[in-house]
Amino acid sequence: MEHKLYLYNKKRGIIMATLDLRQSVLEYIKNKADGKFLRLVDAMAKTYQEEEIPERISIEQYNKEIDESIAQINRGEFYTQEEMEKMAKEW
Repeated sequence: MEHKLYLYNKKRGIIMATLDLRQSVLEYIKNKADGKFLRLVDAMAKTYQEEEIPERISIEQYNKEIDESIAQINRGEFYTQEEMEKMAKEW
C-alpha cells in the first residue's frame, strides 16, 4: 500500500503528491544535478530506512504489558540511572 505524502510549496502555492514529487526529483536529477548533489542523494538513499508504523495494540495487551513491567520492577529487574550512564560510557 502506497502512502501519499503531500508537500505544500509556499512560493508556488501548489501541493505535490508522492508520485509528482518523485517525477520532479527525477527530472531535476536528469537535467540539472551536479556531482555534489548526486553524491548527496546517493548517500541519503544508502542510509535511509523507512520507518515502520507499529501496529496498534489492544487496551488489554497494553495493560498486560504494564503489569509485566511493574512486576519486573518489583523483582528488581531494572537498571538505575547511574548503571545506565556507566553502560553508555562503555559503548
